[in-house]
Amino acid sequence: MPGAIKLGFGPLAMPTRGVLVVFAGEGLRMGEATRRALGSARDLLARVSRAERFTGKRGTSLDILAPAGLKISRLICIGLGKEDLKPFDLTKLGGVAMGKIPAAASDATILADLPARPITPAPAAMVALGLTLRAYRFDRYKTKRKEGEEEPAKARITVGVADVAGARRAWAGQAALADGVMLARDLVNEPANVLYPEEFARRARDLRKLGVAIEILDPKAMGRLGMNALLGVGQGSAHESRLVVMRWNGKRGGQPLAFIGKGVTFDTGGISIKPAAGMEDMKGDMAGAGCVVGLMHALAARKAKVDVVGAIGLVENMPDGKAQRPGDVVTSMSGQTIEIINTDAEGRLVLADVLHYVNKRFKPKFMINLATLTGAIVVALGNEHAGLFSNDDTLAARLGQAGEDTGERVWRMPLAAEYDKLIDSKIADVKNTGGRSAGSITAAQFLQRFVDKTPWAHLDIAGTGMGSLQTDINKSWASGWGVRLLERLVADHYER
Repeated sequence: MPGAIKLGFGPLAMPTRGVLVVFAGEGLRMGEATRRALGSARDLLARVSRAERFTGKRGTSLDILAPAGLKISRLICIGLGKEDLKPFDLTKLGGVAMGKIPAAASDATILADLPARPITPAPAAMVALGLTLRAYRFDRYKTKRKEGEEEPAKARITVGVADVAGARRAWAGQAALADGVMLARDLVNEPANVLYPEEFARRARDLRKLGVAIEILDPKAMGRLGMNALLGVGQGSAHESRLVVMRWNGKRGGQPLAFIGKGVTFDTGGISIKPAAGMEDMKGDMAGAGCVVGLMHALAARKAKVDVVGAIGLVENMPDGKAQRPGDVVTSMSGQTIEIINTDAEGRLVLADVLHYVNKRFKPKFMINLATLTGAIVVALGNEHAGLFSNDDTLAARLGQAGEDTGERVWRMPLAAEYDKLIDSKIADVKNTGGRSAGSITAAQFLQRFVDKTPWAHLDIAGTGMGSLQTDINKSWASGWGVRLLERLVADHYER
């Protein structure tokens, strides 16, 4: 659970109790501060390393229980390999360290020190970020734990650093980011009977405590605006649809940045109903909206000097007697008419109206939307990359670099007018699906018709936002994917 560990910073010194975690490169190379902290225990570590053939190779570790002559209960050494560490490697390092600390431990110290150089405050905070994200668990609905099932960590974690005050200052921003990621994970992990559109909107409203301005539009308000594409998706549900607009004014001037999220709190497919197998995962079809809320939390909590708009379209797609049908035609807010070919191609209908609304009202510097939009992107990229579609090379390149720096990687996919013929309708301006061929691309081509000439990027996160790969910093079904990516994009290029 978030907050299960208590994190703090202290000096690079040998602790008097609990677990100690240190890092070593190949050849058992250690930082000078680590060597000093270990003192005579270096000899013990060297002897055990020879016996266990531990050389500091990356991905390996050495665990010494009740080390002789020391007051600590456990000494763990984690291999760094050749130490060619990139920015995201430091976050992963924190996650690896957290994974080595026994759940039963009450105290643990991690010496943030590398063989080649001491870790300065900002990288130390990145290690702490990895620790925090790895410790996350979503177990609020468990009333008992099975024998042998992993317990959530509850240790007091101290990160040993050369500059304690500096690390604490750097951690303030990373702590805000961690909270944003964990908020996104919480939202995506929640079951759909708990998190439906009205409840999602209520939770987003909690951002007001951080100074975020919140507007919530109900179906009547959206109807007056002509958002018939969005409303058509949710008309078969007992739960009313919502549009939530969040504004953080950290700069107060100029064009805002805009982030838009698909928020289908449960997707049955509607009349074009999905197969039963795996349908329970469709509670996560709002991962794009979850990311946007988590991002707004992260930016507001650290008082980012930037103006940002976050907008999420919240619907539930159900096959009621009032649900829209294949063959229906709806008029979007933009005035474009849409022929509904498949009611399971619903996320793009939600985004079409929200993209147009945000573009028309706020005239943003750019728009980035996130959506668990197509199974086709999972076929193409698996779970390692999100699909990136964009009409702007600069924005696409910046997203690509932010992805490399955070480990939330994207892969640019094509957009071309030739694909438009697949979604041209005989009776309306456009149809909502072009069939199996180029399914992710035609979905992006559909969205592009609602962004005008504004710089725009579409992130298809169907493979990364839910049912996520288990990684060094995430052991949850929901990854909170995109919060760290977009926070880095903002910090590196738009925050002045």
